Amino acid sequence: MFNEFINIILRSLKLDKTLYRENRNFGELGIYFALIIMMLDGFAGAIAANSVIKTNILLSGLTAILSWLIWALLIFVIGAKIFPEKDTNTNFKKILIGVGYAHAPGLLRFFGFIPDLVVPLIFITQFWIFASLIIATREILNFKSNIKSLGIVLIAFLIIAIVSATFIMSKIGAFPSP
Repeated sequence: MFNEFINIILRSLKLDKTLYRENRNFGELGIYFALIIMMLDGFAGAIAANSVIKTNILLSGLTAILSWLIWALLIFVIGAKIFPEKDTNTNFKKILIGVGYAHAPGLLRFFGFIPDLVVPLIFITQFWIFASLIIATREILNFKSNIKSLGIVLIAFLIIAIVSATFIMSKIGAFPSP
């Protein structure tokens, strides 16, 4: 079981598109593997962020799980319901697992305790996760085009970014009072 988990992480790091095609990776253990990857990704992100600003590691783990659910929901709605292709036939659980696997590059942020590596590490792993999400989206939704997968992931990212920015701005009082 542990070897299977490590294999999934390594295949995600290698951007192996067959990871998302093999049904055995989406079995009963798949959701738990994805959950563990997302929690570890949150913890690793907190470790990297702590080099710059104090961050609550537990809160980062919970935030990672929430963002996992939001990413998967947006990719499911946009890719499988609004812009599906004729061969698109998937369920939310498979997308949820795929999004979790796609975040495996974020585990490299555990090396963020090295101050000179923090900023490049965060940028590199974020782009790596983005590339992995595009591959996962293409394979799970049976898209023929990387451009369409990129579009789905980009739309989901923009929605998340706008909602997050609006939420943060409202909390710091950046909006004028009526």
